[in-house]
Amino acid sequence: MDALTFGRLRDFGQADRWLLLLSIMSSTAYLATRGVQPFPGRIALKALSMAPLAVLTFRVLGSAERRPDGAGWLRGRDHLILAAALALSCLGDILLALGPRRYFIHALRAFLFAHLAYILLFTRAWPRPLRPSGGQVVLTVLVLVYSVLLSSWLSSGLGAQAVPVLIYSGAITVMTVSTILAGFSRPFVWIGAMLFMISDSLIAAGRFRTPVPLAVYLIWPTYYLGQYGIAIGFLREKCGDTSPG
Repeated sequence: MDALTFGRLRDFGQADRWLLLLSIMSSTAYLATRGVQPFPGRIALKALSMAPLAVLTFRVLGSAERRPDGAGWLRGRDHLILAAALALSCLGDILLALGPRRYFIHALRAFLFAHLAYILLFTRAWPRPLRPSGGQVVLTVLVLVYSVLLSSWLSSGLGAQAVPVLIYSGAITVMTVSTILAGFSRPFVWIGAMLFMISDSLIAAGRFRTPVPLAVYLIWPTYYLGQYGIAIGFLREKCGDTSPG
């Protein structure tokens, strides 16, 4: 189990282990049933991939924040913000599963608010004063260039949805940059954010320009691993057990 959480976590109990396994198994089952139509249970599998992560992070971070020694390294609301971001993402997943065209804008709004929550969470973790390293600057520039090029490429096919899509693109870009500048000790969170960005890029390409080969098999793994890396990586930063043994 320690391998699934990138190391041993404090305040990580038996119920949390079951929640993590439920998320992983549901995500795997969702991917495995990709070609099974019709299969109404896929909506439940999709929801059960993300909802347990929201509950898990709420429990573990909330427990850590109640520890007598926790006030200095957790600032009291991280569990609420991270759980809200994951819950909003779960809502977006459900809306897309119910109708990718009918509920696209509604799902986009849910994910937009999820990214705003993530931005709040990660900017709270920025060092003060902010002094990015050379590596952080390079990664930030690469993300910004990628975002601008992708948005330019998509723009001709966006039509009436140009404004909401470009606003969303800006939000996920800022979210990804905010993970880079947070300066976490391990790369799991910002790698997760980049995977999330790649997943959304594949969706946007297929919807507004031209489908990417094998995109249907890449969108879900990159999305889930991205959210997993963000959620569990953040827990590892805040609740990692650094004691010997």
